[in-house]
Amino acid sequence: MAPFDAVLFLSFGGPDGPDDVLPFLENVTRGRGIPRERLEAVAEHYLHFDGVSPINRLNLDMIEALRSELATRDRAMPVYFGNRNWHPMIEDTVTTMYRDGHRRILVFPTSAWAGYSGCRQYHEDITRAVNALAEREPASRDDPVLLRKLPQYCTDEAFLEAGADAVRRASARLPRRAAEARLVFTAHSVPLSADRASGPAADGGGLYSGQVHAAAADIAARVGSGQFDQVWQSRSGPPQIPWLAPDICDHLEDLAAQGVTQVVVAPVGFVSDHLEVIWDLDNEAVQTADRLGMELERADTVGTDPRFIEMIADLVDRYADGGGDLQALGCGDNGSTCRRDCCVPVSRPRPATTA
Repeated sequence: MAPFDAVLFLSFGGPDGPDDVLPFLENVTRGRGIPRERLEAVAEHYLHFDGVSPINRLNLDMIEALRSELATRDRAMPVYFGNRNWHPMIEDTVTTMYRDGHRRILVFPTSAWAGYSGCRQYHEDITRAVNALAEREPASRDDPVLLRKLPQYCTDEAFLEAGADAVRRASARLPRRAAEARLVFTAHSVPLSADRASGPAADGGGLYSGQVHAAAADIAARVGSGQFDQVWQSRSGPPQIPWLAPDICDHLEDLAAQGVTQVVVAPVGFVSDHLEVIWDLDNEAVQTADRLGMELERADTVGTDPRFIEMIADLVDRYADGGGDLQALGCGDNGSTCRRDCCVPVSRPRPATTA
């Protein structure tokens, strides 16, 4: 129940220039045996934007906003930035935090969802950082650090209302008959086996896809839309492995065949604009819509919405004094998971012990 004295803002990471792109992609795919030619093909997406992902800049904007919000609440907690796949790497950030005197650290992950890459891999990132700290600072074995990952927040009121307002703004940008526009929600696709491994959902599917669909339904209701579609994007991997479908561009083709001429696309699965958002939606989906004679507006991601920043600060408040629900989905200390078998990567053996 001891209080926490610092926050680690933990994200996916992204390259900051052309020379970073392939090393970054090698980090993302480490241990997965992805062919070099596949990495080079994906690298072209980044190089289309001069090798710079928007995610780092947006994360820094969110961190600055969070620092300001915590200051207004008299929470004297510094906020540090760490990434899974690119600098600043989490191992380096945790080492810096330890050397700065911090021993009890709250970790905010930039994923709202269940699933391996959206939840459990963040626990693995924390474990890796704690292990690296023990090598770099042997004294930490006797004076240990505790990193508590904050829970999933896909049902939080602020997250959902920020998403609804983003849809309202996108709808208002349509030139005519915005009320007739089809509302389409999108999130990162995963293999069906990975979705099932995220845990069971109430509808019998996987927890990840169930959470995304529930958030989309909630946002659609808030904006008064009686109809919405849930689609997926950014699929990768062998074609013989079934993934969550339909793909956003395939779905636009189907909508055009039904006579739909206006679409609002809401990237509900993304907290901020990853490269996948600006490539798959702002580039490929827009080009598809243009070819089909369809008017498409893409809703903003929620990351810099003041209510979302306040939501992060609320999570910090809930756990900062040592309390909070340690059984909440996604919550755990130093890499332990909230449930033994949740979000296990299907391509790897299950760990012998988890909390």
